[in-house]
Amino acid sequence: MTAELLAMPDLMPALPEILLVLGALALLMVGAFGGEKSTPLVTGICVALLTVAGLILLVSPHYGTTFNGAFVQDAFSQYMKVLVLIGSGFAIAMSVAYARSQNFDRFEYPILIVLATVGMMLMLSANDLISMYLGVELQSLALYVVASINRDSVRSTEAGLKYFVLGALSSGMLLYGMSFIYGFTGHTDFVGIASALTDEQASRGLVFGIAGPLIDERASLGVVFGIVFMLAGIAFKISAVPFHMWTPDVYEGAPTPVTAFFAAAPKIAAFGMLVRVLIEALGDVTTDWQQIVVFISIASMGLGAFAAIGQKNIKRLMAYSSIGNMGYALVGLAAGTQAGVHGLIVFMTAYLAMTLGAFACILSMRRKEGMVEEISDLAGLSKTNLPMAMLLAVIMFSLTGLPPLIGFFGKFYVFIAAMEAGLVPLVVIGLVASVVAAYYYLRVIKVMFFDEPTGEFLPMSGEMKIVLGLSSAVVGLFFIMPEPIMNAAANAASVLF
Repeated sequence: MTAELLAMPDLMPALPEILLVLGALALLMVGAFGGEKSTPLVTGICVALLTVAGLILLVSPHYGTTFNGAFVQDAFSQYMKVLVLIGSGFAIAMSVAYARSQNFDRFEYPILIVLATVGMMLMLSANDLISMYLGVELQSLALYVVASINRDSVRSTEAGLKYFVLGALSSGMLLYGMSFIYGFTGHTDFVGIASALTDEQASRGLVFGIAGPLIDERASLGVVFGIVFMLAGIAFKISAVPFHMWTPDVYEGAPTPVTAFFAAAPKIAAFGMLVRVLIEALGDVTTDWQQIVVFISIASMGLGAFAAIGQKNIKRLMAYSSIGNMGYALVGLAAGTQAGVHGLIVFMTAYLAMTLGAFACILSMRRKEGMVEEISDLAGLSKTNLPMAMLLAVIMFSLTGLPPLIGFFGKFYVFIAAMEAGLVPLVVIGLVASVVAAYYYLRVIKVMFFDEPTGEFLPMSGEMKIVLGLSSAVVGLFFIMPEPIMNAAANAASVLF
C-alpha cells in the first residue's frame, strides 16, 4: 500500500490542468517583475494557454484515471472542459478594451481567470469528494477576487463581498453534505459510494425481515441528509432557486466582462460536477434526489420567468434569464437518464453560445460618456447599428426557444427526456415558463427595432465582433449541421451510464 502511494502517478490525463497551472505560476513571475506594462503580454499568453489546453483535449485527451482514482478523464469531462475553456478564453478576450477604459487592466486578472479555470476542470474530472471540493475551492477563491477586481468601483467591491459571503456559506453546506455521505457509506470515492449504496439496497429486504426497518431507515436518512446539503451547496454555484440571491446583485455590480465569465464557464463546470456526482455516485438512489432536483428546477424556471419582467438593467435581466436557464437544464438532470444528460449537455452548449453573444453586445453598449446598461439605451439600435441589432435579435429569439435556433433544440431535448421519464407536469411548467420568459426577450427586440434612437454607440472592438460573429453563427446555423455537437454530446453522456 505504501509503495502504491509513493509511486509516481500517471500525469498524462491531467496534462491540460498541469499546463495551465505551470503557465499561471510563470506568468505571475512575469507580472511581478514586469509590472503593469506586462499586462498585454500576460493576457495574450493566458488566452494562448487556454487554447493549447483545449487543443490537447480535442486532439489527444488521454482518457483514464490517476492520483489513486481521484481524477478521471473521459469523454464527458473532455466535452465539458472544452466548453469551459471556450468560455474562459472569450471572457479574457472580451475584457481587454473594457478593462483599459475602466482602468483595471492589471496582469492579475487573466491569471486569476486561468486559475479559476483549473479549478473548474478539476471539478469536472473529480472522481472523489475530496478532489471535488478542492476544485470547487480553487475556482471560488479566484472568483471572489475577480468579482471585485475593479477596486475603484463601490459596486464591484460590494459584488465581490456578497459573492464571498454567500460562496463561503455554500462551500460549508457542500462540505457538510459530503461528511454525511462519507459517514454513512464509508467512502469518499464515487465508485465506493455507489457500491456501498448498492450493497445497502441489496440488504434492505434482509434487514427489514430480521431486525426490523430501524437500521435501514437510519442509514438511508443520513444519505438523504448528505444529498440535500450537497445539492444546496452546488445550487449556489449554478444560481438555482432558492440559492440564487447573489446572482442579480453580483451580475449588476461586477465589471461586465467578469459578469460574462460568471454567466458562462463556472455554471457549466458546476453543472458537470453535479451530473457526475448524482449519476455516478448516487445513481442507485435516484428517487431520493430526483424530487429535490424537480423542486429546484420548477422554482428556478418560475422565478427566472416572472422576476425578469420588471427589470430595466440588462445585466440584471440576464441574471434572471440565467436562473431560468439553469431551471431548464435541471429538467434534463431530473430525468436521471442517458437521454436527459444528453439533452442537458446540448442545452449547456447552446447556453454558452447565447450567453457569450449577448454579453458581447452588452459590452459594446458604450457611448462617449461611458458604458450604459439600461435596456432603454438599446432604443433604435436597428437604425444606428443594424448588424449588431440583428445578431442580438437572433440571440434573443434563441433564448426564447424559437426554432430553428440552437436554443430551441436545447429545450427540446431536455423536455423530451423528461417526458420519457414520466415527468410530464415538470415539462408543462417548463413550457409555461418559456412562454412567460418570451415577453422580456421580445421586449428587448421591440426596443431595438421600434423605439426612437436615443444615441449611437461607439464602434465595436475587433474582439467583440469576433465573439459576436462566432456565437451568432453557432446559434443561427446549428440546425444546418448539428451532427458534430449532437454526436459528441451523446458520446459524453454514454460514459456515465
